[in-house]
Amino acid sequence: MKKTIHLAGGCFWGVEKYMARVCGVLETEVGFANGDLPNPTYEQVYTGTTGHAETVRIVYDSTKTDLSQILEKFYRAIDPTAINQQGDDIGTHYRTGIYFTDPADEPIIRQSLAALATKHTAPIATEIAPLAAYYPAEEYHQKYLEKNPDGYCHIDCEILD
Repeated sequence: MKKTIHLAGGCFWGVEKYMARVCGVLETEVGFANGDLPNPTYEQVYTGTTGHAETVRIVYDSTKTDLSQILEKFYRAIDPTAINQQGDDIGTHYRTGIYFTDPADEPIIRQSLAALATKHTAPIATEIAPLAAYYPAEEYHQKYLEKNPDGYCHIDCEILD
């Protein structure tokens, strides 16, 4: 059965490449979520004034993996305690977030983040919210690191390979 979750983890290029390699993930797409401007461009989101977060839409086969496993992988790629920053990327559009469309996912997400919090001394900054809006990014951002293997990525390359 196909399920969808939207994950914001800083620059969406690296998050997309990493999550696309997770067993059970069927599709990934980069875009912008939970902001105020309809159908924003990358340049607009980059200003930090739209309220959107760079986000990866992940479609997965729930018979091969589940949301808890997807989130465990996601946590390996982010600093969940950083506020509006991942690596050298700073701004509200680089915040971490988990955006769901299925209300049944919310308790799983909250339980997962509560377990993650026990492993950190700083508070968890990753937001949890229903997906209010999602717009795909321009085509040149899709599978960017596959097209540009030497492109910038804030994620530790060891987990990407």
